[in-house]
Amino acid sequence: MEMFKVETFEMNQLIDIKKVIELTALSRSTIYAMMDEYSPYYDPTFPKKVKVTQSRIAWSAYEIHQWIESKLAERE
Repeated sequence: MEMFKVETFEMNQLIDIKKVIELTALSRSTIYAMMDEYSPYYDPTFPKKVKVTQSRIAWSAYEIHQWIESKLAERE
């Protein structure tokens, strides 16, 4: 049986794309497609990126967690 590691996040913690991929089980290209309003995969509920520096972006760990929770709540 596979064990899952439970992680907690601080309200204002920023995470990089690698962590978003790990938490959501989505590919990098799917994540970017979900953020692109012209993509058929666009999801307006997916958390917006945060520009940390001119060449670095991140996401709010709390918002990613909330998005995952909303997807779990949509299950039938």
